[in-house]
Order: sequence, then structure tokens, then C-alpha cells
Amino acid sequence: MRVAIYARVSTADKGQDTENQLRELRQFVGSRSSDGWIIAGEYVDQMTGKTANRPEFRRLFQDASERKFDLALFWSLDRLSREGVVETLQHLERLKASGVQWWSLKEEYLRSIGPFADAVLAILACIAKQERIRLSERVKAGLDRARSQGKAIGRPKLVVDRHRVQQLHQQGLSHWDISQKLGISRASVGRILTGNGD
Repeated sequence: MRVAIYARVSTADKGQDTENQLRELRQFVGSRSSDGWIIAGEYVDQMTGKTANRPEFRRLFQDASERKFDLALFWSLDRLSREGVVETLQHLERLKASGVQWWSLKEEYLRSIGPFADAVLAILACIAKQERIRLSERVKAGLDRARSQGKAIGRPKLVVDRHRVQQLHQQGLSHWDISQKLGISRASVGRILTGNGD
């Protein structure tokens, strides 16, 4: 079993480094060497986990897609990602889709191998669904509040100079050229020129 180790500390974690995580992760792989476990690579980030835009995190997923390892081992789920349940679940599903298993060292049941693997993913999926529902409810509540205060919702309406559209058309410009010149769609140009733009 080729194992990729991922470790991360935040720049806000004063005085901490990844060596504590790496030491335990290496020891764990070593304790399973009789089962054929070997370290295929180490991926270490020193930055916040609230974004997937981390160099080593991206490299981990690139190498997973190329099947350079069979298992991604991380110290705990929050070391892998702190983006939220939905995004974290998507990361784990991406690993599985690449044919790569995953294992959280400090969280006994958080692994894609073993009798609880399906149950764990089902629970995470359920939590992620609830998080999406709550987010949707918060957005809807915010929009309702803005409307009740008389604020306009959505993109501002585009004011089109119909006379200018007709003028450019008479000068021989195509619908495409007119749309580019005035910053409107070709469909809008067509509607105005056919008289259906009212």
C-alpha cells in the first residue's frame, strides 16, 4: 500500500510546525510495514485550511488523479480541510473517485477502509446536506430582508439607446459589431431591430 502523508499547520498556529504530525504519521505507516505499507510521498502546507488553494494540497490531488499512491493519510480531518463539511466531503469523494482511499489518524472511524466506511460517508453527506440547506436559508433570509428595506435585488437593468442601435445598423454594422460596441447581447440587438424590444 503506497501511502501519501498530508500534514498542515496554519500560519496562525504560533510556535507549531508540522513535524509533530509528520512524526506520528511516519510511525503509523512504519508500524504497518509488515502489511506492505510504504510512504510514497509527503505533502506539507503551512497555511490556513480554509481554502483549497494550497500548493501541496493541490499537488496531493494531482498525484491522486495520477494514482501515484493508494491511500492519503492525514493527522485529522481539520488538518486536511477547514473549508466546511460540504467542501471537505467533496475532497474525500474526489480521492475515492481517483481510486485512492483516505484515513484520519486521530479520528478512529474517519477512514474509507473498514466496516464503518459507508456509514461515515453517509453521515458526512447528511451533515453536508444540512449545511447546504442552512446556507440556502441564510441567503433567502438576507434577500427577503433586503427586499423589505426596498433594496433592488439582482443585476441593475441595462438601459439601451434604441436610436443608437438603429443608427449603427443603418451604417452597415452587423448585429455582432453593434452588440460589442454597445455592450449588449446580439439577441437584444435583434429584438430592437425587429421591433420586439419593447
